[in-house]
Order: sequence, then C-alpha cells, then structure tokens
Amino acid sequence: MKAGTGTRTVWRQRRAPVGRLFRRLEGLTAMQAFLGELFGTATLVLLGNGVVANVLLKDTYGSNSGSTSWLVITTAWGLTVTLAVLVALAVGSNAHINPAVTIGFAVYASDWSTVPVYVTGQMVGAIIGATLVWLQYLPHWARTDDPASIRSCFCTAPAIRSTPANFGSELIGTFMLMFVVAAIFSGNIAADGLEPGIGPFLVGLLVWAIGLGLGGATGYAINPARDLGPRIAHAILPIQGKGPSGWDYAWIPVVAPCVGAAVAAAVALALDI
Repeated sequence: MKAGTGTRTVWRQRRAPVGRLFRRLEGLTAMQAFLGELFGTATLVLLGNGVVANVLLKDTYGSNSGSTSWLVITTAWGLTVTLAVLVALAVGSNAHINPAVTIGFAVYASDWSTVPVYVTGQMVGAIIGATLVWLQYLPHWARTDDPASIRSCFCTAPAIRSTPANFGSELIGTFMLMFVVAAIFSGNIAADGLEPGIGPFLVGLLVWAIGLGLGGATGYAINPARDLGPRIAHAILPIQGKGPSGWDYAWIPVVAPCVGAAVAAAVALALDI
C-alpha cells in the first residue's frame, strides 16, 4: 500500500512485510494502485473460479474429477494467487488483491488513506473476472441442472449452515493468511528481504495449505472481493439455470475476513514480526 514518509518509517522500524516485499513501489500513483489491483484480482477470480466451473459444470473436460475435485480446486487457487500477485505487481500496485489484506496492512501501518482506491480496484476486478468465467463456459450453464453448483462457480457457501461456525471459519482462515504473510516477509526470516518472486510463490503455497486444511467448512473465501464481486455478477448476469445468489449468507465472507485480517495485523504488531 502506498504510504507517506511517516508511514514508511513505521514500516521500516517494525520490519513490516509490505515494506520489504514492495519497497520498489513506494511511490506508486492512485491510478497504478487501482489498475494493479483490478488486473490482479480479475486474474485471481478468472483462473480461480474458472477451475471451479471446469470441475462442477456439465460436459467440460474437467467435470469427471470425482474425489480429486477438491485437490484440483485448492491446487489451482494456490497457483492462481501466485500468478495474480505477479500480475498486480507488474501492472503497478502492491498486490493486495484482497480487501481484508488491505485492511490488515492499514491496521499495521496506521494509514487508511489508500484503502478506498485498493478496495475499489479489487471489487471491479472481481466482477470482471467473474464475468469472464461466465463467458468462458457459456454453453455449459444451460447443461448444468444444479443451481447450487452454478452459484459455486461464482461465490462460496458453507458445507453446514451455522452462522457462528461459518463466521469463525472465515475469521480463522483469514487470520492465518494475514499472520503467515507477515511471518513470510518478516525481517526475522530475511533481514534484507526475500529475493524477487519468492514472496508471491510462498503466498501461493500458503493459500494452497489454507484450502486443504481449513477450506472444507465454508469454501474458504478469505477475501471479500473474491466472494462479493462474483456474487454480484451471479445476480446480474443472464446465467441459464441459476438460482438465488445467497444474499442471506453473503455478509459472512465479507465481514469475517476483515475482522480476521485486522486481528492478525494487531497480533503481528504486538509480536514485532
């Protein structure tokens, strides 16, 4: 995230992960931040939700994945996060591609000035990515007779509906995302920072591990834009065979990840990670 001189000093003093990973982008403009987050998040949703569609929709080459479908989905999402971070960096942002991460960094740095630019880019990118998934699999929606499977190609839903448990699952998953990201880029690990490209790769492995270990309860949104943007697209696009967009559940994968990331950032500060 872009920050003023005072905030950059705080980052350096506290060995903040964002300062080490994205040091070269300290002077980025609002437009660079917006476009980087837009293209990065669009890449995230297109490739991530694309693999879900490939597995769940009828008559695709991936539709017979069977018992390996969860491994296919979690592996693809891990790879996708790495690629999306690289895209966002190349276009010119600090590659948060997740409003919860943006909020976590704002808490860490005590600077909320660029949160609106980042979150707007992330939301627009998520809607664009979801729309591209719809276009990519256009003939397959009509052949899929399960509205829940169609919706799963856009947004998450819990395996067992329980508001406290579902909220806790998303909070824990996002806490681990933010806290381990802080550990990965901590000066306690690499005093001079990681080599270029290593950070995005490790974050992709982290998301893969979260999906395999924690994702089975709610589908591990752990990213408000990744869930809300495609849910909006599901609601407004003329998708054949779709059902309700699940708005009664939609607040959980928005609020819980933001809480989890903020708590993780506070804990990282307390531990001087």
